Amino acid sequence: MLVIPRLCAIIDPAQGGGRPPVEVAQALVAAGVRLIQLRDKLASSGELYESAHRLCACVRKAGGIFIVNDRADVARAVNADGVHVGQDDLPVEAARALVGPGKLIGYSTHVLEQVREAEGSTADYIAFGPIFPTASKENPDVVVGLEGLGAARKATRKPLVAIGGITLENARAVIDAGADSVAVIRGLLSAPDITERAQEFLKILAAECGTEGQ
Repeated sequence: MLVIPRLCAIIDPAQGGGRPPVEVAQALVAAGVRLIQLRDKLASSGELYESAHRLCACVRKAGGIFIVNDRADVARAVNADGVHVGQDDLPVEAARALVGPGKLIGYSTHVLEQVREAEGSTADYIAFGPIFPTASKENPDVVVGLEGLGAARKATRKPLVAIGGITLENARAVIDAGADSVAVIRGLLSAPDITERAQEFLKILAAECGTEGQ
């Protein structure tokens, strides 16, 4: 069974305050973050490839895991550690066929039926949310809350990554409700000092699981 880091940092250039993605990645790995995903809905294929290539080298050098959102072809091209697909992207098995063996596949879900479907797939981990109201998506799905997260935990044995509106104040409650990891975008990228904010998240999450770091 995959043991996933407690913090999944998602880099979205549209929410990075103009900071280059590689600069954000460097700040995150300096804090000790070891699971980083690149999500860029606006970049061209060429731009996404170049950005993913630089981030992959940065995260790999730190001994971390680098995931590309949506684009299995780009994940394969840069030799990323995996790809994360959503409900409107390639099916899990098609994505796996593209990235090849030994790579991680994450799958976004928003309702219990989707969680159960993901449980029967070869996805390595399941993202579920939004847990709380979020401003990271233009058209967010219905908020599931901590109760919904608890139900999702009962519906799968796979690692469960909670996403949506997660902050320093509620991250612990999310872990208590059954998540193995929390995915954070705005809660990290909106901070003046990303390294400091990431360290704060890691401290809270480490205290919850009773270990240092992740």
